[in-house]
Amino acid sequence: MMSNNERIGEVIHYYHKISVAVIKLTRPLHVGAKIHFLGAHTDFLQEIRSMQIEHEVVEEAKAGDEVAVKVDQRVRRRDTAFHLAE
Repeated sequence: MMSNNERIGEVIHYYHKISVAVIKLTRPLHVGAKIHFLGAHTDFLQEIRSMQIEHEVVEEAKAGDEVAVKVDQRVRRRDTAFHLAE
């Protein structure tokens, strides 16, 4: 599936045991946003229910931040995250 949505970042790490993805943001992101993870073996939609930056809970993050988000499915390094138009 292709994405017509705005690229917001790239997965740089995935913690398998706790299902947490770390995304290096190229655009701002906020809790409640819906994003599309897309990669060679990844293709699913996810609502951001919580976000952390260096173990601190945040409601929003800016371009350049590395945010940890809980995900429902596995993601992989270099998967792309797109913000779904609302």
